Amino acid sequence: MAQINEAAQSWLAAFLREAGAVAGTVHFHQKGGLVLAASQNIPEKVREIVAWVPSGKGMAGLALERGEPVQTCNLQEDRTGAVKPGAKAVDARAAVAIPVRDQYGAIIAVVGAAFADDREIAGAELDRLQGASASLANLTERTSS
Repeated sequence: MAQINEAAQSWLAAFLREAGAVAGTVHFHQKGGLVLAASQNIPEKVREIVAWVPSGKGMAGLALERGEPVQTCNLQEDRTGAVKPGAKAVDARAAVAIPVRDQYGAIIAVVGAAFADDREIAGAELDRLQGASASLANLTERTSS
Protein backbone atom coordinates (compact mmCIF):
# COMPACT_ATOMS: atom_id res chain seq x y z
CA MET A 1 0.00 0.00 0.00
CA ALA A 2 1.22 3.51 -0.79
CA GLN A 3 2.64 5.68 1.97
CA ILE A 4 0.23 8.56 2.59
CA ASN A 5 1.78 12.01 2.78
CA GLU A 6 -0.07 13.88 5.56
CA ALA A 7 0.61 17.33 4.08
CA ALA A 8 -0.68 16.19 0.68
CA GLN A 9 -3.71 14.60 2.37
CA SER A 10 -4.63 17.90 4.07
CA TRP A 11 -4.05 19.81 0.86
CA LEU A 12 -6.25 17.37 -1.09
CA ALA A 13 -9.14 17.64 1.37
CA ALA A 14 -9.11 21.45 1.07
CA PHE A 15 -8.75 21.32 -2.74
CA LEU A 16 -11.69 18.92 -3.15
CA ARG A 17 -13.88 20.94 -0.79
CA GLU A 18 -13.12 24.15 -2.73
CA ALA A 19 -13.70 22.39 -6.07
CA GLY A 20 -16.98 20.79 -4.98
CA ALA A 21 -15.55 17.35 -5.79
CA VAL A 22 -16.58 14.14 -4.04
CA ALA A 23 -13.34 12.17 -4.43
CA GLY A 24 -9.76 12.66 -5.50
CA THR A 25 -6.10 11.74 -5.47
CA VAL A 26 -2.64 13.25 -5.42
CA HIS A 27 0.12 11.36 -7.19
CA PHE A 28 3.75 12.55 -7.08
CA HIS A 29 5.91 12.11 -10.18
CA GLN A 30 8.73 9.68 -9.44
CA LYS A 31 10.82 7.27 -11.50
CA GLY A 32 8.93 7.67 -14.76
CA GLY A 33 5.50 7.26 -13.23
CA LEU A 34 3.25 8.39 -10.41
CA VAL A 35 3.20 7.36 -6.75
CA LEU A 36 -0.03 7.77 -4.77
CA ALA A 37 0.51 10.29 -1.96
CA ALA A 38 -3.06 11.11 -0.89
CA SER A 39 -6.64 10.07 -1.59
CA GLN A 40 -10.15 10.88 -0.47
CA ASN A 41 -13.24 8.69 -0.97
CA ILE A 42 -11.29 6.23 -3.11
CA PRO A 43 -12.08 2.55 -2.36
CA GLU A 44 -9.17 0.59 -0.84
CA LYS A 45 -8.96 -1.78 -3.82
CA VAL A 46 -8.64 1.20 -6.18
CA ARG A 47 -5.96 2.76 -3.96
CA GLU A 48 -4.01 -0.50 -4.22
CA ILE A 49 -4.32 -0.49 -8.01
CA VAL A 50 -3.25 3.16 -8.38
CA ALA A 51 -0.46 3.09 -5.79
CA TRP A 52 1.91 3.16 -8.80
CA VAL A 53 0.71 4.54 -12.16
CA PRO A 54 2.99 4.25 -15.18
CA SER A 55 3.17 7.16 -17.58
CA GLY A 56 0.43 6.85 -20.20
CA LYS A 57 -1.87 4.52 -18.20
CA GLY A 58 -5.27 5.70 -16.93
CA MET A 59 -6.28 9.33 -16.60
CA ALA A 60 -3.40 10.29 -14.27
CA GLY A 61 -0.79 8.54 -16.39
CA LEU A 62 -2.15 10.16 -19.55
CA ALA A 63 -2.06 13.59 -17.88
CA LEU A 64 1.59 12.94 -17.01
CA GLU A 65 2.44 11.74 -20.52
CA ARG A 66 0.56 14.51 -22.35
CA GLY A 67 1.36 17.31 -19.92
CA GLU A 68 -2.23 18.52 -20.01
CA PRO A 69 -5.48 17.76 -18.16
CA VAL A 70 -7.37 14.60 -19.05
CA GLN A 71 -11.08 14.50 -18.30
CA THR A 72 -14.18 12.39 -18.69
CA CYS A 73 -17.81 13.43 -18.49
CA ASN A 74 -18.73 10.13 -16.81
CA LEU A 75 -16.35 7.65 -15.16
CA GLN A 76 -19.01 4.95 -15.26
CA GLU A 77 -19.71 5.12 -19.00
CA ASP A 78 -16.40 6.33 -20.48
CA ARG A 79 -15.43 4.42 -23.62
CA THR A 80 -12.27 6.34 -24.55
CA GLY A 81 -9.92 3.93 -22.81
CA ALA A 82 -8.58 6.71 -20.56
CA VAL A 83 -10.64 5.43 -17.62
CA LYS A 84 -9.44 2.07 -16.35
CA PRO A 85 -12.02 -0.44 -15.05
CA GLY A 86 -10.99 0.06 -11.40
CA ALA A 87 -11.92 3.74 -11.57
CA LYS A 88 -15.55 2.74 -12.08
CA ALA A 89 -15.55 1.63 -8.41
CA VAL A 90 -15.31 5.30 -7.38
CA ASP A 91 -18.77 6.64 -6.57
CA ALA A 92 -18.56 9.60 -8.97
CA ARG A 93 -19.27 10.67 -12.54
CA ALA A 94 -17.24 13.50 -14.15
CA ALA A 95 -13.51 13.48 -13.40
CA VAL A 96 -10.31 15.29 -14.30
CA ALA A 97 -6.59 14.60 -13.85
CA ILE A 98 -4.49 17.77 -13.77
CA PRO A 99 -0.69 17.86 -14.08
CA VAL A 100 1.02 20.19 -11.59
CA ARG A 101 4.29 21.85 -12.61
CA ASP A 102 7.15 23.26 -10.58
CA GLN A 103 8.64 26.70 -11.16
CA TYR A 104 10.77 25.29 -14.00
CA GLY A 105 7.83 23.73 -15.84
CA ALA A 106 8.53 20.10 -14.90
CA ILE A 107 5.53 17.98 -13.89
CA ILE A 108 5.88 17.15 -10.21
CA ALA A 109 2.42 15.72 -9.51
CA VAL A 110 -0.99 14.90 -10.93
CA VAL A 111 -4.15 15.83 -9.03
CA GLY A 112 -7.35 13.91 -9.67
CA ALA A 113 -10.82 15.20 -8.83
CA ALA A 114 -14.14 13.44 -9.34
CA PHE A 115 -17.59 14.98 -9.21
CA ALA A 116 -21.07 13.64 -8.42
CA ASP A 117 -22.62 14.74 -11.70
CA ASP A 118 -22.04 14.21 -15.43
CA ARG A 119 -20.46 17.20 -17.14
CA GLU A 120 -17.59 18.40 -19.26
CA ILE A 121 -14.90 20.07 -17.19
CA ALA A 122 -13.64 22.83 -19.46
CA GLY A 123 -13.29 26.58 -19.86
CA ALA A 124 -13.47 28.66 -16.70
CA GLU A 125 -14.03 25.63 -14.47
CA LEU A 126 -10.92 23.85 -15.77
CA ASP A 127 -8.91 27.08 -15.49
CA ARG A 128 -10.05 27.47 -11.86
CA LEU A 129 -9.12 23.86 -11.01
CA GLN A 130 -5.71 24.21 -12.68
CA GLY A 131 -5.07 27.43 -10.78
CA ALA A 132 -6.04 25.84 -7.47
CA SER A 133 -3.98 22.72 -8.14
CA ALA A 134 -0.87 24.84 -8.74
CA SER A 135 -0.66 25.49 -4.98
CA LEU A 136 0.40 21.85 -4.57
CA ALA A 137 3.78 22.85 -6.05
CA ASN A 138 4.33 25.16 -3.06
CA LEU A 139 3.56 22.30 -0.69
CA THR A 140 5.99 19.91 -2.39
CA GLU A 141 8.75 22.54 -2.37
CA ARG A 142 8.27 23.05 1.40
CA THR A 143 8.16 19.34 2.21
CA SER A 144 11.20 18.46 0.07
CA SER A 145 13.49 21.17 1.45
